[in-house]
Amino acid sequence: MAKFSQYKIALRNFPNELQVYDFQLDNEFFKHMDGAADIQKGSVKVALSVKKTPAAFEFSFDLQGLVYVPCDRCLDEMPIEVNSQNRLFVKFGKEFSEESDEIVIIPEEEGEINVVWFIYEFVALSIPMKRIHPPGKCNKIMTSKLNKYKPDTSGGGDEDEEVEMESDAPIDVDPRWDNLKDLNLDD
Repeated sequence: MAKFSQYKIALRNFPNELQVYDFQLDNEFFKHMDGAADIQKGSVKVALSVKKTPAAFEFSFDLQGLVYVPCDRCLDEMPIEVNSQNRLFVKFGKEFSEESDEIVIIPEEEGEINVVWFIYEFVALSIPMKRIHPPGKCNKIMTSKLNKYKPDTSGGGDEDEEVEMESDAPIDVDPRWDNLKDLNLDD
């Protein structure tokens, strides 16, 4: 991770006052993240505040910007706004471990932590699970192909709403399960 050495925070002789670090994530940052194919490019400003407490170091991340990801429906690039505040507590210990989502133990003899992967994870977690263009904004060619091969075609138009894969039709339930509705569980 030598290419991300500017994201290392030395904690061994950390001053007692609040320290602020500013990072700018750009297209090169996202391109060089190994195993991170979802985010293609973007521009995100990261303000990191580090405060030394008696028990740990408190890292506060403030992320603001825009990233570009593929649309789940048409695969065209679409912008997603990033606006996230996250915290991380770092403690010294014998070996590196993550006690929870917010607590990290780093080896005391190492005395530093590289926050690059944490920053990337915070950006990735701010992206919604379902990434779809607003109605009418998807690639028309891809939308028409999806409608063409849709199992239940009922018109063959090329509007985005017709691509919806989830059905609102009632699901047939095995009648044996209906007997469970008669159970009185209040006793």
